[in-house]
Amino acid sequence: MVKVNLKGCDSFVKDAEYQKYVGKALEAYDILDKETGAGNDFLGWKALPDGTPESLIQACEAVRDDWKARGVNLVVVIGIGGSYLGARCALEALNHQFVHDSAKPRVVFAGNNLSEEYLAEMMDLAAASSVACIVISKSGTTTEPAVAFRIVKEHIEERYGKKEAAARIVAVTDAARGALKTLSTQEGYRTFVVPDNVGGRFSVLSPVGLLPICVAGYDVRAMLKGAAAAKAQVSVRNADNPAIQYAAMRNLQYFELGKKVEVLVTYNPRLMFLGEWWKQLFGESEGKDGKGIYPASANFTTDLHSIGQFIQDGDRCMFETVVSVEKSRRSVVIGSDEQNLDQLNYLAGQHVEHCNAMAALGTKLAHIDGGVPQIEIAIEQVDEFCIGEIFYFFEAACGISAYLLGVNPFNQPGVEAYKKNMFALLRKPGYEAQTEEILKRL
Repeated sequence: MVKVNLKGCDSFVKDAEYQKYVGKALEAYDILDKETGAGNDFLGWKALPDGTPESLIQACEAVRDDWKARGVNLVVVIGIGGSYLGARCALEALNHQFVHDSAKPRVVFAGNNLSEEYLAEMMDLAAASSVACIVISKSGTTTEPAVAFRIVKEHIEERYGKKEAAARIVAVTDAARGALKTLSTQEGYRTFVVPDNVGGRFSVLSPVGLLPICVAGYDVRAMLKGAAAAKAQVSVRNADNPAIQYAAMRNLQYFELGKKVEVLVTYNPRLMFLGEWWKQLFGESEGKDGKGIYPASANFTTDLHSIGQFIQDGDRCMFETVVSVEKSRRSVVIGSDEQNLDQLNYLAGQHVEHCNAMAALGTKLAHIDGGVPQIEIAIEQVDEFCIGEIFYFFEAACGISAYLLGVNPFNQPGVEAYKKNMFALLRKPGYEAQTEEILKRL
């Protein structure tokens, strides 16, 4: 169960103010629940936790088992934005942080940048591995993943031949149209469908996320069960709904206290990429029409020794949302030392996670005293079930929050602006007329 604790905001807000925003959040909840708001043709994500057919999961497992039989030990997942962030978030959370399990393929990500060095070094790894590829793109023409796929596809075909390459490439794309769908049909790739009514940043519980997570060796059924549990929890129209609480408080911070930045904080390095996924979810959903809270992320206690000074004493433009984990899956106890030169014997016999928890409490008090309100969101532990819970919780809360803010949560008109300039500078056919005009501005 996802838990929301708002006590870290008590000294900054009045209860009457909070109750006003709970009322606004309930109105926004109704818009999302009744599907009457802007972008309501992109609400298919709501049905994914309990509406994903068993046949889809079995199809994901069939790819996993087939590639294992072929000796695949490296899977390149190609996609950008929502086409990779959810899967990467899950795998960063679930993988051992230092030791690779040789019984599972290593999963790496490409197509999310245009760095030549990044791609070249990834291809060094591919050349030393038995490689397969999952390419995720609705159109197949988005520049970053299209460039990466052209290079990876050429490598696989040259190395294994066209027939074997077709077995080592799987496409997650549109059901009926687009360049990637056309290529998949021509080459005989296995395909999974990106649902038309699910936007990229809400797609982690669709084949976009489920296939890479399954191929990596994790239990996607448990993840969907966790998401279904969160769906049940946030589908109740009352003030105890944690998604209502979170949406209400973050909008109160924005409108009443003038807080323009939300810092998503974790004290567990496994969840660092949760911040990356969350930043896209809220940034792309709410940052429009001149509105929105800027989403930032930090990992404590590490970042307390870098941006901690700014958070403590800098511009009071921010509030924190801390994602805490109630149970550690591992145990490390601090020992005793006869010399005690490091002066740590007072901690002898304590679990390291106890120290982490006390650091979190100490930081909470210090930041509140420094003028930074704090929301806490707790999950039980880091496993497939709880990752599924936090995914769905944030998706639902984002929809409610954006409608409360007064924007369409499901479009992203600003994302196209850089592409037009880039295409003109690259002299893409059809953009030549803009090239000289752009060059004059540089």
